[in-house]
Amino acid sequence: MKAIVEGSQARAPIQDLMGFDIVEADEGRTVFSSVPGPQHLNPIGVVHGGFAGLLLDSCMGAAVHTTCGDGESYSTLETKFNLVRAITPDAGKVLAEGRVLHRGRRVATAEGSVRRASDGKLLAHGMSTCMILSPDAG
Repeated sequence: MKAIVEGSQARAPIQDLMGFDIVEADEGRTVFSSVPGPQHLNPIGVVHGGFAGLLLDSCMGAAVHTTCGDGESYSTLETKFNLVRAITPDAGKVLAEGRVLHRGRRVATAEGSVRRASDGKLLAHGMSTCMILSPDAG
């Protein structure tokens, strides 16, 4: 994750498709940023809820990823999120922060939030459960 932040590793293709960046990565924590635009709108003129869901699933999973050792990876088992405020294109930059709450040998849980960068107002929050995959799990 740090290599993606620093630019020494290629971005994930989904980052370009959906328009988000990984701006911070430390063990057990990541921060993503994005600017919602007209390409994210649903038919009623607000940003589609999947935009927040994508940011949350990504930042929470990436936070778990930062805890993986050599040869380990992870897979999301469940992600749940709540939209608490409508996201509109005039929201400006939003930040999605993922934090690991528990990291066991086989399961990790994480929480995440999406906030407006300008004033910190909460837009959405969520929880994720991930399975830790290790090469010896056979």
